[in-house]
Amino acid sequence: MKLVEKIEKVKEVPEWDFVIIGGGASGLGAALDATTRGYKTLLLESHDFAKGTSSRSTKLVHGGVRYLAQGNVSLVREALKERGLMAQNAAHLVKNQKFIIPNYTWWGGPYYKFGLSIYDMLAGKLSLGKTKYINRKNTISKIPTINGDRLVSGVVYNDGQFDDSRLAINLAQSIEEQGGSVLNYNKVVGLLKNEEGEVSGVNVLSVLTGQNYEVKSKVVINATGVFTNKILNMDNPKHGKFVVPSQGIHLVLDKSFLPSDDALMIPKTSDGRVLFAVPWHDKVVVGTTDTLIDNPSFEPKALSSEVDFVLETAGRFLVKKPKREDVLSMFAGLRPLAAPEGKGTKTKEVSRSHKVIVSDTGLVTITGGKWTTYRQMAEDVVDTAVKAKKLPKKQCVTENFSIHGNIPVNEVDRSNYLYVYGADISAIKELQNKSMEYGEKLHPRYPYTAAEVVWAVQNEMAQTVEDVLARRVRLLFLDARAAIDVAGKVAAIMAKELNKDGSWIERQEAEFIQLAKGYLLVDYTSIDKENSVTNLITAK
Repeated sequence: MKLVEKIEKVKEVPEWDFVIIGGGASGLGAALDATTRGYKTLLLESHDFAKGTSSRSTKLVHGGVRYLAQGNVSLVREALKERGLMAQNAAHLVKNQKFIIPNYTWWGGPYYKFGLSIYDMLAGKLSLGKTKYINRKNTISKIPTINGDRLVSGVVYNDGQFDDSRLAINLAQSIEEQGGSVLNYNKVVGLLKNEEGEVSGVNVLSVLTGQNYEVKSKVVINATGVFTNKILNMDNPKHGKFVVPSQGIHLVLDKSFLPSDDALMIPKTSDGRVLFAVPWHDKVVVGTTDTLIDNPSFEPKALSSEVDFVLETAGRFLVKKPKREDVLSMFAGLRPLAAPEGKGTKTKEVSRSHKVIVSDTGLVTITGGKWTTYRQMAEDVVDTAVKAKKLPKKQCVTENFSIHGNIPVNEVDRSNYLYVYGADISAIKELQNKSMEYGEKLHPRYPYTAAEVVWAVQNEMAQTVEDVLARRVRLLFLDARAAIDVAGKVAAIMAKELNKDGSWIERQEAEFIQLAKGYLLVDYTSIDKENSVTNLITAK
C-alpha cells in the first residue's frame, strides 16, 4: 500500500489507543509491544525509520562490559537477558561475535578473564559461550594484524552483533503484520489537548505531500531519542531538560585492516574510552567516541579531534595503521543520555539505563537506553502508560515474539549476503530471477541488485534513495563513494515503482550525493557524471 493510501486509512480511525512519536529503536519497540498486546497502535516518524541514532550504532548487542567494571550488575544482567532474547527472536540479524582483548601486561589476562567470567555467569542460560584465556601466539593467529610488540596474551569473550537499521525495518513490518500502523515521513508538529489540558492526540504534517491532519489517541508516547526535548517543549515550554546528546563516531575500513572473523576490543584507551574494531558486512567498523553535543541533528558531523582519536588509537594496536584516505565511510550518531529529573513531572526511573516520564498532561516519555534493551524499554513504557491512563491491562507478549524475517539459527547462511532478509530470501531471489534488469548489480564491487531496490519500495516502505542506500542495503555506511556512484541508478529504479518523473530522479540523486559527502573524510567539489567516483575532483 502506498504511503498516501496508508495516511487516508489512519485518518479514518476515530481514536487510537496509542500514538507513538519516533521510529527508532524505542519507538518501534513500544509500538510492537502495544500492538501485540491488542491495543490499537499508530507509530509516526518524521523521517525514515532508524534515520537517527538507531542506524548509527556500533552494531553490537551486548550486556556492557564497562558497566560491569563500574559495578552496575543489575543493568548488565538485564542487558544480557535481552541480548539472548534478541538473538532468539531475530536470529537472521543477530549473531554471536567473538571479541579479543589483547593484553600487554602480565596481569591483564587473569584480570579480564576473571571479570568476563562473571559476565558469562550473569547471562545464565542465555550465555553465548565461555570466556577463554589465550597465549600470545594464539592471539596473533586469531588477529594477524594485531601489534605484537610486548603483547603478552589475549582474552576471548562472546557478545552479539547485528544490523541495526535492518532490525528497525523488520520491527516496522512486524507491527503492521500484527495489525498496527506505521508511517514514515509523517512529522508530529503539535500536541492536541482536551478541555482538562490533557494530551489527547497529535497534529501531523505529511512531509512528502505537505498535508496536515489530526490524530486522536488515549495515549501519546514520546520516543524521539535525542529530540525528546522538542516534543516535551510542545507540551510545556518550561519543561526540564531530560535528554543530553552524546556523540559517538565510527570509521569504516577495508577488511584487510582486520582480516579476521573475531573483533578487537580495547577496554581502556589513552583517555579512558573503550574502542572496538568489529567485522561487519565484510568491512571493519572502528569506534567509538563520547562527546557531549549541545544541539541534536539528524546528520551529526564527526569532529576532526574524534577522527584523529579513532585513527591514532587503532594505529597503536594494528600493524596496518589506518589513515584518513583509508576510510571508506564515516558516520556519527547521538546517544540520548537521560538527564536528571526536571520540574513539573512525575518521574519513574524504571532502570538506570532508561527512564519513563509521565508529564502532568499525561504525555508519556521514554528516554535513555540502547538497542540491546529496546524490548524491555518498550515493556516498561507501555506498562507505565497503561497504568497512568487507566487502560484495560493486557499482558506483554514480546519476550518470545518472532520478529519479521526470523528463521531458525541453524538455517542462517551468513556466507550469502542476503542473510539479512531471513525468511524473505526466497522472495528476493525470485525477484532477482524475474528479469535481467532486476538481477543486475547496482555496483560492480558489491553484490546488491536492482531487485533489492524494488523490494525496499514494495515491501519495506522506502521512499527515497537515502532510505535504500543508507538503511536497506547499507552501502552508504560501508562505502560512501560506491553509494554516490549508484545514486542515479537507484533513483531511476525507484521512480518506476513510485511513478515519479525525471525531475524527481535528478533531485533525489543530487540530494543523496550532497548527504553522502558528509560520510567522506575527503571533501569533493564536483562529480564527473561520465566517470566513477574515483574521478571526483578533490577540493584543495
